[in-house]
Amino acid sequence: MDELYLRKAQIQDVRQVHALLMDCAKKEFLLPRSFSQLYSHLRDFYVLAERSGRGVHGCCALTIAWEDLAEIRSLAVDEHLRKKGWGGKLVEACLSEAVTLGLYRVFTLTYQKGFFEHLGFVEVEKEKLPQKVWADCINCPKFPECDEIAMLMEM
Repeated sequence: MDELYLRKAQIQDVRQVHALLMDCAKKEFLLPRSFSQLYSHLRDFYVLAERSGRGVHGCCALTIAWEDLAEIRSLAVDEHLRKKGWGGKLVEACLSEAVTLGLYRVFTLTYQKGFFEHLGFVEVEKEKLPQKVWADCINCPKFPECDEIAMLMEM
């Protein structure tokens, strides 16, 4: 494997990002995303890529939810690279972009509570988030029985 670095996602990354997300979804680490969703939100994504351009080994997206709120979503790292700090670096890239955009409240819906607590997120009741946040939930296979944990960081 080549040297790894973080960068904004590019159109040629979509198939690899999709495969990575589907693998993590099968393990119930996150919810699946369709190709349509990935193409529509490609600009939201950062990827962990090989400098040679041969592979994508991680991803994370920052999606603007409202005028003062963004969401961290679709965080995935190849199994052989987990526990090496790449997930945190992907989230930090998204948080940095949030600040650049003037967004100082960032939430996530996750199954990985401890990971996000370590980064400074705190658990909140889902009802504390604006209803706009739940627009994607209609398409979720777990709707309306959501078992994800809502977490928030205020910077």
